[in-house]
Amino acid sequence: MLFENWGAKTDEIDGSVFGDDICADARTIGTRSISIDSPPEAVFPWIRQMGFGRAGWYSYDWMDNLCRRSATEIHPEWQHVQAGAKIPGGPVSFTAAVVDEPNAFVLQLGRSGGRVCFALAYDLRKQGSGTRLVTRMRMRIRFPGGLLAERLLFGPGDGFMVQRQLRVLKQRAETQLSRS
Repeated sequence: MLFENWGAKTDEIDGSVFGDDICADARTIGTRSISIDSPPEAVFPWIRQMGFGRAGWYSYDWMDNLCRRSATEIHPEWQHVQAGAKIPGGPVSFTAAVVDEPNAFVLQLGRSGGRVCFALAYDLRKQGSGTRLVTRMRMRIRFPGGLLAERLLFGPGDGFMVQRQLRVLKQRAETQLSRS
């Protein structure tokens, strides 16, 4: 799968991340990672404010944010997300399944055993004075052609978007730190 494990080290691919239990029966899994020269406390607010009509997704804005530019600063009004909150994703809403500042943020759509199960975890690991941001997408679609859709459309699409998201998050967090 394209971008399946973009930037991830073997121990990150093989190891666990927050939220692995949310979509335990996943058939499609991708781990993507990046090192950021900012501490987890400085990276987490960027992640917490994500969402359609909020800070955006820091990816290809023309595709996932209807051409609205993703936020270039931390917005205090979007920092009050707690576990169970709905995060707008455009045509669907995710649930913030895990909000453990500054360690983890996990988005969920559907549920394990349901027709659709999708989880996207952001695991922020202290790395020296910076952060190793390890993301994991887990997915299972239970309908005719679901596996094909996972492997040929949604899995690669998610990887394509997340690798861009990670690069932009890195740039935003490092730029903010240099301004501080």
